[in-house]
Amino acid sequence: MKPASLSFPLAVTALLSVAIFAVATLAQAPQTVPQPAPPTAGTPPPPAHHMHPAPTNLKVLPKELTGDQLDEIMDQWSAALGAHCNTCHTADPTNIGPNGKPRLKYADDSKPEKATARQMYTMLEEINVKYVSKIDSSGAPVTCGTCHRGHLGPEPFVAPVKEGHGPPQGTPATTAPTVK
Repeated sequence: MKPASLSFPLAVTALLSVAIFAVATLAQAPQTVPQPAPPTAGTPPPPAHHMHPAPTNLKVLPKELTGDQLDEIMDQWSAALGAHCNTCHTADPTNIGPNGKPRLKYADDSKPEKATARQMYTMLEEINVKYVSKIDSSGAPVTCGTCHRGHLGPEPFVAPVKEGHGPPQGTPATTAPTVK
């Protein structure tokens, strides 16, 4: 005696019916959007996005930059130089921020570091336009970080000494013969 089995078309129909039922059931289930967990006591709320005002006194950067674009550039420069905003910008003791510290006067040009930053940016742009862009497959452009690498004053480069180059260890170097 053969075991009872469903014919192939009947089995396919049964599977399709179950699949349609499952899809219809899931489609009718209430859709929930995950909500952020409510802040617990003592947890500060997440910081709101700060809209930066339109920049003024731009001398080397494009004048059409928005405040947010300028802030992004300044963040990149700060990181590349290992510096903070007050390196180039003066504090205004008459304008205290919510953190109790004086706000900065970004348009003020009294700090010499700001003039240096402008000169360095002009040099960087000239290097990229006049030289780097002329080299096929030159890769990334020169940035502040190319030289500074997180230091306000770039560290001097010292080439590593390779094994096998130069005089052997413990032997004085020979001097070139002098011409008489």
